[in-house]
Amino acid sequence: MNDHVYPADLTVLHDAVDAHAADTSRPLIGISANFKEGNSCIHDSYVHSIVRAGGIPLLIPVHSDIASLKEIVSRIDGLLLSGGGDINPLYSGEEPLPALGEVDVARDQYDLILTRLAANRQVPIFGICRGHQLINIAFGGKNHQDIVTRVNGSLKHRQELAPGHGSHTARVKEGTTLFSILGRHTVVVNSLHHQAVKEVAPGFVVSATAPDGVIEAMEATDYRIFSVQWHPEKMVPLANVEMEGLFRHFVEEAALFKRAKEIHERYLIVDSHCDTPMKFTKGFDFGQRHATVKVDLPKMKEGLVDAVFMVAYLPQGRRDADASREATRQAIDILRQVEEQANRYPAGIAIARSASDARRVKREGKRAFFLAIENGYAIGQDIGNLARFKEMGVAYITLCHNGSNDICDPARGKVEHDGLSPFGREVVREMNRLGIMVDVSHVSEKSFHDVLAVSDRPVIASHSSARALHDHPRNLTDGQLKALAAKGGVVQVCLYNRFLRGDGKATFRDVARHVDHVVQLVGIDHVGIGTDFDGDDAEQLPGCRGANELINLTVEFLRRGYTPADLEKLWGGNLLRVMERVQGI
Repeated sequence: MNDHVYPADLTVLHDAVDAHAADTSRPLIGISANFKEGNSCIHDSYVHSIVRAGGIPLLIPVHSDIASLKEIVSRIDGLLLSGGGDINPLYSGEEPLPALGEVDVARDQYDLILTRLAANRQVPIFGICRGHQLINIAFGGKNHQDIVTRVNGSLKHRQELAPGHGSHTARVKEGTTLFSILGRHTVVVNSLHHQAVKEVAPGFVVSATAPDGVIEAMEATDYRIFSVQWHPEKMVPLANVEMEGLFRHFVEEAALFKRAKEIHERYLIVDSHCDTPMKFTKGFDFGQRHATVKVDLPKMKEGLVDAVFMVAYLPQGRRDADASREATRQAIDILRQVEEQANRYPAGIAIARSASDARRVKREGKRAFFLAIENGYAIGQDIGNLARFKEMGVAYITLCHNGSNDICDPARGKVEHDGLSPFGREVVREMNRLGIMVDVSHVSEKSFHDVLAVSDRPVIASHSSARALHDHPRNLTDGQLKALAAKGGVVQVCLYNRFLRGDGKATFRDVARHVDHVVQLVGIDHVGIGTDFDGDDAEQLPGCRGANELINLTVEFLRRGYTPADLEKLWGGNLLRVMERVQGI
């Protein structure tokens, strides 16, 4: 930190400014302001603590213009929620008690807007005192309106000591981020509050408690949010190494997030498999935010996701002539629905038919839809339908789903053809000729190897993971991964919980484990991400619950040592290379 005081001399001051080299690696930290007598303000200890930790502080003035706050939050790399007055208990469904202190309605609204905007974008958040309590309310927890009247035998939580000195201890829980920062079980903290967290919000854990049981710190289990009840910024000026460590950790997380954003802004970020068209019921609007949909335009923008493969999914049905014709009709209808959703937002969405299309769409500031079909059942028994699908812009076809069709046997279902059928061999050859990628997700091992033997172009697995890490028939064995890579193909690791772990407790870190396995086995040139979002409403993968949270994967990959060049390949470069090879571009 530079605390230099310059003389009252313009020449000296200007020379100092002009000689200072910019450091673009420092993250921008937004600090929520206090609101006193109509003024947005903050104690300088917050500012100095951020600067000392290597961040660039930005005071966010108190107001409720959501458009302005959204623009600010989209630019910051971390959000510090500062201390202040009491929070209106109505936000947690409670009536005010007599001991409730002064409530600032304007600041409550402003802070909650900031928190929502930051959380939607996965911006790291550090809450202090009121900020700690506000995070809890924002995510569905409960607070004590007054510690003294609500906690039996409580300590004195409103100290008379100078604020830079500690007045009581807090017990730190092992295995938490806080413990990893402080490296000790007990820490001395100050007490400048009278409200506290009573019940932590879903998705959070307690990381420290006072001797009277008051929750002194908490953190999110799957995202970079942590908060403390005390005021560490008051202790930093006294060279408190532990409190400085909290700010260093926060700024380091913000710096990592800044790097992730830069990668998403620079490179084309592609998700190779989304079942979102299943949500396109009457009246559905992709441009609006939907609580029960994992991919929509607001979430793509928040997560800095550029392109998605929208698949026309067909469950396997009867295979007589009439049913086959109906399957083709249904596939065409779904593809047209995808086009209609894009056409509603010509300034925000465009259909891409090639890698160059998608890159152009990104340069134009839009999001791209690629078209794909899940289940070759859509072809029916007429190979001529492939030309129809190609004309519509279909980029790949998943040969089957969970059941045999006229093309091949599935990974899950009855064996009928012992791999590819004679018709299936014709289909693969015709897809090669037309420039449609062959997708081997869902096919049996025998079908998989038959496809590789027949195809003269690389093939893809649009949403499959590694069987070596979880023995599921939908995952690919090491032998399959090696064969796919030898053919120049790519496996797009799936975010479906049941394909990642057997115990159902997968998080986004398990996705990274599967990617690591593929990279170590066959190299970075043969792996990508195919989320399978909206394929099953019951599945919520912590840390990657929707398109807006995919940037958490980028942060995790950076943490694991992946380079920007690696991530360009992983986030679409490998897949688009295969597409260009298949399309003959």
